[in-house]
Amino acid sequence: MHKIRRLRSFVLATFAGGLALTCNSDAQEPGGEAGQETQDANRAYAARVADGQRHGLAVEVFAVAPGARFLVSLEQDINSKVVRQNQEFRVRTLEPLEAGQGIYLPAGAEIRGHISRVESAGTAGKAKLWLTFDQIHTRFGNLPIVAEVASVPGDHSVKSGPLQEGVIEGRSGTQKDAAQAAAAGAAQGAMKGVKDKNKKEAAEGAAMGALEAYLMESGRGQELDLPRGAKLELELERALYLVKE
Repeated sequence: MHKIRRLRSFVLATFAGGLALTCNSDAQEPGGEAGQETQDANRAYAARVADGQRHGLAVEVFAVAPGARFLVSLEQDINSKVVRQNQEFRVRTLEPLEAGQGIYLPAGAEIRGHISRVESAGTAGKAKLWLTFDQIHTRFGNLPIVAEVASVPGDHSVKSGPLQEGVIEGRSGTQKDAAQAAAAGAAQGAMKGVKDKNKKEAAEGAAMGALEAYLMESGRGQELDLPRGAKLELELERALYLVKE
């Protein structure tokens, strides 16, 4: 009788343990599914290079937003004295362009553009350049791009402060240049009075010559000389979609 009771207890305990294990397993299944969904979501947002395909995603996911800024480097020299309107130029991106859900275009993409307008320092007093960017070359084709130059980092020949409407503007002549011109002008202006041995005329001539030379030089600008490898910071004016049309 005691053996039967012990056997019955063992069977009940075994059955209860199995039932608890089954319930525990069932309770963990939703959590397992949620964990799998989280992993899938993480994989979906993991950084990956744009390949031009949508992969079932909305086209907005592939948009690099307007206002995004990134650095590029010039592939050739640009000098305001020698370049001409509509002349082509190329730059290369130094930073990745990031869209949504971790999709990005790696650095090193080539952007092609043209000089839309140029004013040399000799004509306008300050050299000015207007650069238009036409298309960006990717592994899956060329994409249209609308951007403008936001700044020229580290270039002291360019006017400081934010660029207006993307125009790269050279600096005016320096005070040192103007002072040197004034000294040369004073000597030139005094020459006639010295020859005539007229001190008053020499002094007046020197003062007038210095003033004219100073004003001329202080209003004169420097040519813009952007060498190959110079950095430009661009800002997107419209969204750039990293996908084939």
